[in-house]
Amino acid sequence: MNLGALQQRIRLGEDSTLELMRVSVSAAGKVLAPHADGLSDELAAMANASGGTLVLGVEDKTRAVTGIPLPHIDAVEAWVTAICTDRIKPPLDVSTRHVELPDETGAVHPVIVLEVPRSLWVHQSANGYFRRVGHAKRALPPDALARLFQQRSQARIIRFEEQEVPGLRFDDFDALLLRRFLRPGQGDVTAQLHRLHLLRDTDGVDVPTVAGALLCTLAPSRWLRNAEIIAVAHHGTKNNPDEQIDARDIGGPLDRQVLDAFHFVERNMTTAARKPLGRIDYPQYAAIAVFEAIVNAVAHRDYSLHSQRTRLFMFRDRLEIHSPGGLPNTLSLESMTRLSVPRNEVLASLFGRYYPVEDPRLGHSFLMERRGFGVETILRESEQLSGRRPVYEQIDDLELCLTIFAAVPPEREGAPTGETGKQ
Repeated sequence: MNLGALQQRIRLGEDSTLELMRVSVSAAGKVLAPHADGLSDELAAMANASGGTLVLGVEDKTRAVTGIPLPHIDAVEAWVTAICTDRIKPPLDVSTRHVELPDETGAVHPVIVLEVPRSLWVHQSANGYFRRVGHAKRALPPDALARLFQQRSQARIIRFEEQEVPGLRFDDFDALLLRRFLRPGQGDVTAQLHRLHLLRDTDGVDVPTVAGALLCTLAPSRWLRNAEIIAVAHHGTKNNPDEQIDARDIGGPLDRQVLDAFHFVERNMTTAARKPLGRIDYPQYAAIAVFEAIVNAVAHRDYSLHSQRTRLFMFRDRLEIHSPGGLPNTLSLESMTRLSVPRNEVLASLFGRYYPVEDPRLGHSFLMERRGFGVETILRESEQLSGRRPVYEQIDDLELCLTIFAAVPPEREGAPTGETGKQ
């Protein structure tokens, strides 16, 4: 532990990953403050967010080091351990360190530093479910709590895509869309759809799931608000409505959304051409990378975020794809190229088995390949074409943004060209 860095953080005050608490202990060694319930809420809130550091023995408002009486420091640590075990469900594992920090006069005082990891689980503390936002904890409303359960490991127990959709009936499924999932000799229609998690049994009634609504209805957004893509092409480099040259709200079943969004990019992409000995096209973006990026955005987005749509923005120098929801489960920006952890396992599985792709440019046999090389393909093919590596950014836990940079046309290098496309 770097004590100098810790002191600097304390001087700057609390933030989203730092909490300071004064500790009061009676002569008999009983902890009088903070209250055990309040401490449990703060610890769980950190674990339910990005993790962080909690320092016991520092006043939060003045940032003064008040310390913990040395004879009672072991008792305080045992008290904290009991809180993590008894007042937080499931129990929270934290690491503790005893260190000495100087006060304003230079006198040193013992404090306890708690390192709280970003948990694999969603933790309930004494007063409910909390998550740290900024420098304070916030109670999680039901919709945010449902999303958090999905993002963490417990989502495997209550996956959103397998939940029933209120108001949607089996009769609302489109017969032609259903046909791709049905195989002769594998049982009746409803039995096959149950096995694929497109239907579920609720009190003896066959009801469509979220996955069923997304794949088997002509207008999923009728039941799942904003289950669509908004696509906008700009002439310039900024999101300026005055510079829009094309815009479309792309709806329909997910496979159509993927293809329509891909064709939108193709239609609005500038393609330079050189004609010294025959025409050679120089597209702005690698087709296989764009297709893979759109498939990933549709297949892995968080459909429980009903107020957000997948967004695709084209600019003169880049393509941005914004997908609602943070990275699924324990995936990180660093591990994306090495691991494949689908948020929506049903969608990913069905995309990889029932949606063949016949365009040889895309390098796919099916809409989604199950080898887990999608992100690697996006990065490699885009960088090879433009010379710039695409960038993934996670915006809090609400959105994942992919930026693919456009290739520089040959005319900027002094070569004679022709040009097709809008822009």
